[in-house]
Amino acid sequence: MHRLLFEKVGNGIYLSHLDLMRVFQRAFLRAGVSLKHSSGFSPRAYVSVALPLSVGVESVCELLDYELANDAPVPGDLAQRLNATMPEGIRVLEVYESDRKIRDLGLLRAQLTLEYDGGVPENAISSIEALLNGESVIVPKHTKRGEVETDILPMISEWSVSQTDVNTISVNVLVAAQEPSLNPLLLITAIERYQPECAPDFAICRRVEVYDRGGAVFR
Repeated sequence: MHRLLFEKVGNGIYLSHLDLMRVFQRAFLRAGVSLKHSSGFSPRAYVSVALPLSVGVESVCELLDYELANDAPVPGDLAQRLNATMPEGIRVLEVYESDRKIRDLGLLRAQLTLEYDGGVPENAISSIEALLNGESVIVPKHTKRGEVETDILPMISEWSVSQTDVNTISVNVLVAAQEPSLNPLLLITAIERYQPECAPDFAICRRVEVYDRGGAVFR
């Protein structure tokens, strides 16, 4: 299976998933590499991104699978060709072959940066730690059945909370990525619901790595 690792940072975080798919399809075209397409009246290129990002979320560990037309070999300089045409914030980090199925991807690590205009509230660290050490944290979660009140604690495998400067708290989490999945931004929702005095004025979410269900880095 043809796969590539890419990052989505800076201004690139404002691209929607559909816009990102168009960016890659055009990048392959401009790089002189033909993608395989489905048949029918509305042919679609065989490209897919694992775990599509929410708009506004950064990532340095995005995975894209693709198929080339007529089973053509992958050019050795494909990463350089694609990056020459990419918009700011989207960059291919590695191109490789993999026999690992996306369904085996089970965990992702994310970093939440909580920013406070007036300085980190007193006891904010201990309050957030108490929340994550609790018996349950129930927040509204979007599912195929609509919005459902869901306990997100069982979907968090690891976490740590630290203050990085007078205005910033960093929350690092390892969460379930598929079946079930947890959007790390729901931790902000949880803080706003259970610890409103600790709600940040601004929050940044960044994916930093993905793993299989056994905890090994997934590529």
